[in-house]
Amino acid sequence: MAMEQTIYRELKATPGVWQVAALLLAFLAAAGGAWFYMEHHGHAVTGMNNQIVWGLPHVFAIFLIVAASGALNVASIASVFGEKAYKPMARFSSLLAITLLVGGLAVVVLDLGRADRLIVAMTTYNFTSIFAWNVLLYNGFIVVVAVYLVLQMMRRLDYKWVRLGGLVAFLWRLALTTGTGSIFGWLVARPGYDAAIMAPMFIIMSFSFGLAMFILVLVTLFKLNDRPIGDELLKRLGRLLGVFAAAVVYFAIVFHLSNLYATEHGAYERFILLNGGIYTLLFWGVQIVLGGLIPIALVFLNPSRSSTLLASILVVIGGFAQVYVIVIGGQAFPLEIFPGYEVLEGFHEGVVNPYTPSIWELMLGLGGVALALFAAGLGAKVLRVLPTNLSDANLAAKG
Repeated sequence: MAMEQTIYRELKATPGVWQVAALLLAFLAAAGGAWFYMEHHGHAVTGMNNQIVWGLPHVFAIFLIVAASGALNVASIASVFGEKAYKPMARFSSLLAITLLVGGLAVVVLDLGRADRLIVAMTTYNFTSIFAWNVLLYNGFIVVVAVYLVLQMMRRLDYKWVRLGGLVAFLWRLALTTGTGSIFGWLVARPGYDAAIMAPMFIIMSFSFGLAMFILVLVTLFKLNDRPIGDELLKRLGRLLGVFAAAVVYFAIVFHLSNLYATEHGAYERFILLNGGIYTLLFWGVQIVLGGLIPIALVFLNPSRSSTLLASILVVIGGFAQVYVIVIGGQAFPLEIFPGYEVLEGFHEGVVNPYTPSIWELMLGLGGVALALFAAGLGAKVLRVLPTNLSDANLAAKG
């Protein structure tokens, strides 16, 4: 089998690897300083307030958590669907999925204000809350994928066990992303969140964001170690990314059309689609055009190595914009506390809630990304998860 013929080697500590590692450590140090500053002075130093309680760190965290599920795409396609061309990349796909989730969860924990209060969330469960279920889903994902990775790395193991581990990991990742999307879909008080389609939309978002992150990280590590990776393989991954990006655009259209059909969500749709300022610009300009239509055109109209890489970068940028619009835009739109009545005097009733991210929030969020990437590189340095050769000729000979 292709898995047995593939040679895996640890990542070599080249000068380029050391430079990237130093850069990521600098981001981690900055994130640590930002966390300490916010911990000492309180969230008053951030752009968050009584109305915008989930700020930019949560945008980074949710993007990383969603991308973690999607980073497992390649391993799932190899083990569950039996595509031999993807098997040599399955180990690193599993590792990256774990590290992206760890990076996202680290941002959430450090943004709590009292990080030590996480102990309460881990020991006291309210099973009527989707947040309690997500604690189990996130921790369970790390365990399941870690076991799946170990199965892939075991020699002389019947491949049926790898397929079984891949199937369990595949089903768990669907549950994980469903839980993350349900955080918003079940918040019926906010018109920007109240939609059952949130769960499947987050699943397809994970496919797109995670594959884009996987392509970028894989190509970077191969470049740093001078390992060959084929143009045809990248084109193939690019076409798959284009399909996922098109599906994300489709689900976004269905989400907003469904809201337009419901009269109660009409005001929110006008806010996001027409007169929401930065949120309207991010939706149309960054999410739909830059992160959706342009990547689709790149990978299908001009398929090439550079097109795949550029499309991956644009999908990541568009993904951050989409999560920002969902998380921040949904909170910025005013709550309707008294339906059918006009509030003459109140506390922010009927007013669009302002939010300007602070540098501390940005540093903390970027620190989560740096942690995920550093952990992925460290894992590749310690474990044999990266194949030595992904050239088109080599893959053709194995498949």
